[in-house]
Amino acid sequence: MTNTSLPLKNIKVVELSHMVMGPATGVILADLGAEVIKIEPLKGDNTRRLKGSGAGYFPMYNRNKRSLCLDLKSEEGLEVVRTLIAQADVVIENFRPGALAAMGLDYETLSRAHPGLIYCSLKGFLSGPYQHRTALDEVAQMMGGLAYMTGLPDKPMRAGSSVIDITGAMFGVIGILAALEERHASGRGKFVTSALFETTAYMVGQHMAQCAVSGEAPPPMSIRRSAWGVYDTFEAADGEKVFVAVVSDTQWRQFCLDFGLEEFANDPSLAANSGRFEQRDRIIPAISEVFASLSKASLMEKLDHTGLPYAPINRPEDLFDDPHLNAHGLLDIHLPDGSQTKLPALPIEMNGERFGLRYDPPAEAGDTRATLKAAGFDQDSIDKLVTLGVLRDET
Repeated sequence: MTNTSLPLKNIKVVELSHMVMGPATGVILADLGAEVIKIEPLKGDNTRRLKGSGAGYFPMYNRNKRSLCLDLKSEEGLEVVRTLIAQADVVIENFRPGALAAMGLDYETLSRAHPGLIYCSLKGFLSGPYQHRTALDEVAQMMGGLAYMTGLPDKPMRAGSSVIDITGAMFGVIGILAALEERHASGRGKFVTSALFETTAYMVGQHMAQCAVSGEAPPPMSIRRSAWGVYDTFEAADGEKVFVAVVSDTQWRQFCLDFGLEEFANDPSLAANSGRFEQRDRIIPAISEVFASLSKASLMEKLDHTGLPYAPINRPEDLFDDPHLNAHGLLDIHLPDGSQTKLPALPIEMNGERFGLRYDPPAEAGDTRATLKAAGFDQDSIDKLVTLGVLRDET
């Protein structure tokens, strides 16, 4: 998709955030075409230096942005941010409650001079008894029941991705886009808040509804009784595992014929899913035996021909070589350390086109002078800020 056709190409965003939820909100807007200026501390965002499971946070959630490293404890640094915000449509922040208010960068203060500003605050909790508390993705998963539903009954386990940070960011973007649309009519901005705990509650809402409808507390997904007769992971001849689901009666008959299970295909007691569900002890061992005679590749080829939902049990690193993702869904990205990798694009198509890469994840202060000049700062003003130690210059 060309830069001129990007839907948010005329939207300017100032992002004051770190870790995942705030940057994920910013990167979605940036991928959609918004001009996003990321404000970092003088030493750079600490997220850049995380190890272990946090090592991928910065490169994944900060492409298509520009970076400034500023001292927000100085009046000169604050004035730079205020100048940028005065020209912006949106501010994104995920500081602890009250931190930006102490600097005069809260919505109430900024909106007095800029009533059209949309201010998105990303927090642990929305309004209520918990709103003063700090939260993390994992805290929200534990409190909101998602870790219980993911793990075993006596061993809650967080999901294998920062799903609440990312989904909370998506809700933040939805709120921002709704506020932008309303501003077309009213001319006024909005204070938008998205939060981790309420995001988790929304995601487990299906299980709350299940409890209300069935009258029974839902067990963790790891031990749940599936609604389908065949909805399982099976082992192929080479030891590899494949998930297979048969979710319609038409699929069941075709599946049986394709895999030499004519006895099952012709058994009226198995024609409906309810019958297959009741006779799982009979059909699953037979299916497992057939699958165990085929290699993973042969099994998946036959399943594809049958038209069944199926999936190999991949690891994240397997996706680098996935042919479908490599066709359109991976972006070639240069990391701040100079290395190159492929990372997933925004999972949206418009008129069959995907959203691509305009800028690699920025180096620390990598866009300082160009960004400030575009905002109206002259060379002398920029040099003075650098000399004062308020602004980190490009290296």
